[in-house]
Amino acid sequence: MNAAVTRITVETTTAPEFLDITEDVRRRVEESRVRNGLACVYSLHTTAAVVINENEPLLLKDMEHFLRRIAPDDAYYAHNDFAVRTVHMTADEEPNGHSHCAHLLLPSSETIPIIDGELMLGPWQSVFVVELDPRPRTREVIISVHGD
Repeated sequence: MNAAVTRITVETTTAPEFLDITEDVRRRVEESRVRNGLACVYSLHTTAAVVINENEPLLLKDMEHFLRRIAPDDAYYAHNDFAVRTVHMTADEEPNGHSHCAHLLLPSSETIPIIDGELMLGPWQSVFVVELDPRPRTREVIISVHGD
């Protein structure tokens, strides 16, 4: 059993934003020399998800609109009420309750089979980091490859 765990960073600019990291994942699988196993791609953030979907520009717009409708940023979120919230506050805290709520519908990780050294994605599948927080951020993603 071989294992290779790496960390990549992704710079985001807006939200929601879909950043295709498929080639980064493929490169980590190739570098791991795992022939048959699994690649797990995991976000270290509560307002950035990891999903598999199609990288088609109009679909990406549809998915952005869907996330905005499901968790609108102009709704009331107690998490954003800094007059009453006292937990996990930082000096640069921004209202992002909608980002956390949208993340409830999205996974923090995806696990993808590796067969004969190839990442087993369907013909239209890509791996995305989905930024849900409204400000530009540096996001960290763990790519953990395990197998023979």
